[in-house]
Amino acid sequence: MEAFTHRLAQVADLPELTALMTRAIEHLQVGFLSPEQVRASHQVMGLDTQLVRDQTYFIVEAAGRIVACGGWSWRATLFGGDASIVARQPLPLDPATDAAKIRAMYVDPAFARRGLGSMIMRLCEAAARQAGFAKVELMATLAGVPLYRVCGYTDIEAIEAVSREGVTVPLIRMGKALP
Repeated sequence: MEAFTHRLAQVADLPELTALMTRAIEHLQVGFLSPEQVRASHQVMGLDTQLVRDQTYFIVEAAGRIVACGGWSWRATLFGGDASIVARQPLPLDPATDAAKIRAMYVDPAFARRGLGSMIMRLCEAAARQAGFAKVELMATLAGVPLYRVCGYTDIEAIEAVSREGVTVPLIRMGKALP
């Protein structure tokens, strides 16, 4: 059994995180999206370095290698990375009325289906709860929906993000109350 550890991501982790995200998008979206949609996903998904600067982005490591990552945010942006076409809103949320955002969840394809996504979800939800939030929401890829449903999330709405080339990428906004 492999030992997994977790910590908060640092700026020095960005190159390794970006590479992991690329692998995850390229491999784990297959079967859920067409090849064109997988390519377009790179314009919709990705790392928002604000999460690293806010110290709300977790990484999971095995033998010193980053194998999963994901975070939460007290800011209004629901999804999208630094280089994505998605409009981002870094305005602060009010824990008394707003839902914290679960953001940028990725697992290295070589480590998929080992409970790492659930581990990151528990870390994020606990941190959001500690920050005073009573509910969370996220924007799910079709590949992520099964995990999020197992974690207690329910569908709020389906949307389509559109790439610069006009390719649509289906996403589902999901949410849950924190226990």
